[in-house]
Amino acid sequence: MNQEKLGFFTLFFLVILSLALGRFVVEKNNLKVTSPDSIKGIYECAIGNFGVPQYGGTLVGTVVYPKSNQKACKSYNDFDISFKSKPGQKPTFVLIDRGDCFFTLKAWIAQQAGAAAILVADNKAEPLITMDTPEEDKSDADYLQNITIPSALITKSLGDSIKSALSGGDMVNMKLDWTESVPHPDERVEYELWTNSNDVCGKKCDTQIDFLKNFKGAAQILEKGGHTQFTPHYITWYCPEAFTLSKQCKSQCINHGRYCAPDPEQDFTKGYDGKDVVVQNLRQACVYRVLNETGKPWVWWDYVTDFAIRCPMKEKKYTKECADEIIKSLGIDLKKVDKCIGDPDADVENPILKAEQESQIGKGSRGDVTILPTLVVNNRQYRGKLEKGAVLKAMCSGFQESTEPAICLTEELETNECLENNGGCWQDKAANITACRDTFRGRLCECPTVQGVKFSGDGYTHCRASGALHCGINNGGCWRETRGIYTYSACVDDHSNGCKCPHGFKGDGVKSCEDVDECKEKTVCQCPECKCKNTWGSYECSCNNGLLYMREHDTCIGSGKVGTTKLSWSFLWILIIGVGVAGISGYAIYKYRIRTYMDAEIRGIMAQYMPLESQPTPTGPHMDI
Repeated sequence: MNQEKLGFFTLFFLVILSLALGRFVVEKNNLKVTSPDSIKGIYECAIGNFGVPQYGGTLVGTVVYPKSNQKACKSYNDFDISFKSKPGQKPTFVLIDRGDCFFTLKAWIAQQAGAAAILVADNKAEPLITMDTPEEDKSDADYLQNITIPSALITKSLGDSIKSALSGGDMVNMKLDWTESVPHPDERVEYELWTNSNDVCGKKCDTQIDFLKNFKGAAQILEKGGHTQFTPHYITWYCPEAFTLSKQCKSQCINHGRYCAPDPEQDFTKGYDGKDVVVQNLRQACVYRVLNETGKPWVWWDYVTDFAIRCPMKEKKYTKECADEIIKSLGIDLKKVDKCIGDPDADVENPILKAEQESQIGKGSRGDVTILPTLVVNNRQYRGKLEKGAVLKAMCSGFQESTEPAICLTEELETNECLENNGGCWQDKAANITACRDTFRGRLCECPTVQGVKFSGDGYTHCRASGALHCGINNGGCWRETRGIYTYSACVDDHSNGCKCPHGFKGDGVKSCEDVDECKEKTVCQCPECKCKNTWGSYECSCNNGLLYMREHDTCIGSGKVGTTKLSWSFLWILIIGVGVAGISGYAIYKYRIRTYMDAEIRGIMAQYMPLESQPTPTGPHMDI
């Protein structure tokens, strides 16, 4: 073994050692055995890191332990065994023994035979472990992305108990429950993606790049809507002080051995070095930091997908120049990104990468991050296939029930239980109103709020509109009828509850209101001259002999014969004419007096300037003309 390879294996051993010393948390879900009584109870099982766990949901099935091929390392077709359920039967859970082949191969073979899920029984008494995917260079992993059934590892003791029950002729029924696998405290999901810019690590790198491309749209919708808070992370290791000056650490690390990554091709003599990967990872972290400061963190998804397409290692474009072109094309401040990256050759700490190393250490319920890629949802590590639909299920299970965004309630992700028998909830088909509310985990029966009107009730057997404007929703559930131009309603549009027949009707106000015959009941129109006629919702009352009916007093105005009425009208006309004559005479007198007064005034004024005929002519000197 030459020195370069020895150095590589030394560094590789140190990386593995650091992983072994980490605190790895096995993510679990519940397994509930419902029959037989001898093993009835709730048990823990470890979620496999492949397939599609039904996050937020449950799966009920019947357990089968095949007589042949019990380790599922060969095709069940060779043994003429099928696990496909017949119509009306529960799905089949296949119990498989651990050993002889990869966990993923067992799942794939059982899935091809029709299994709905697999239970792998451990072959020794030990704490539960996480079943992971194999290293691609040691197996044909083409089937890995096609595994869609969930898998779980159970303890040896539980596996032995199930086998014993089955051999005794008992049917073993159980429910796999993932509803609490992800915490769901509120209406926002916080998640992290531990990723890598390396693109030549085999199928895992290809899977990661495909995931980034396919998940980008959903991630940006959730982030823009404020439903999620996303943070990308990058794993780095440090080079032990004794090796910082070695050729291997210098090629795989930056900042004098503080931040390292394995060689992309696992060959120091060709291609890119580990330090190139560290720098690109740092650049992606800084792009996110700058975007987050500007309030547009979702643009990070555009950057990393564009970088994977435009700057691949295979085409020798994995460079700063290629990355800078993408940064500028997306309108990201390049100077801020470069300032964030700093000097990779300087013998100083990089605050971004130092924070990343600290974040790798598990806190609370989350273990150390040791696998790439790793998704963490609400501080719980995701287990399963890194694929858009599977990851969305895990994320949607992290929302508090009834706060899920619309993307979580699509047919591809969950079953709408309100579509079948309205979920067993109350509904008003006529008004198209229901108390069934679809959620990612199932359904809730809650009286709804429609057009600002709150319905109240238990949500299962009854809901009633209440408060102001409630009559606008299906008439408040009260009676209402229209005949011709008249419409009557038993609903009162105020804050009162219940239904009350309007005036002129009687009944319960909900199913019916009947017209009250006021004439027959003799409650109106009772004066001697009155004539009564019933109408729908009211009545009409008139008077004999042409008298006028006063409804508020239930009486007729006037008395006597028609002649008396004619005399009264004649007197009224005489009175009107007399008033008219008096008015005209008064006006004439008024005009005469005004004219006389004006004549007197004019004569007085003229007398001051010239003698009138009735006055003597004055004497004195005069001049002939």
